[in-house]
Amino acid sequence: MVSKIFVDSDVLLDLFLLREPHLAYTQELLSLRNPSIQLFTSSVIINNLYYFIVKERGKSIAKTSLSTLLNLLKALPVTQNTIELALESEFNDFEDALQYFTAIENGCQRIVTRNLKHYKKSYIPALTAEDFLKTL
Repeated sequence: MVSKIFVDSDVLLDLFLLREPHLAYTQELLSLRNPSIQLFTSSVIINNLYYFIVKERGKSIAKTSLSTLLNLLKALPVTQNTIELALESEFNDFEDALQYFTAIENGCQRIVTRNLKHYKKSYIPALTAEDFLKTL
């Protein structure tokens, strides 16, 4: 059975903004070559990553970086239903709600994030990249 893992923006920003000590865990996560694990994120996260990478490192690096990223994971669409669920939810952070319901709608079994407190009410287990890698 294939495990579908949703990767949150903070984890991916660790990679692109070279944030230590988390960088190595994200690199290891994205380098997994296990056919039973598929990595996903959302189109909203791709948009947010583009913004931050351009701001910190420039447009050319942003485009190249995101093209490479999309070879390692799949960007899931954020639908109207996702937005409505997020708006009606009890999440304090709207962006986290969007990510959570995108993961739910697409059958993801885990969320990899550094904002564990934002996913306290999640039906999907939320783990840090470090803790997820320990489960393998």
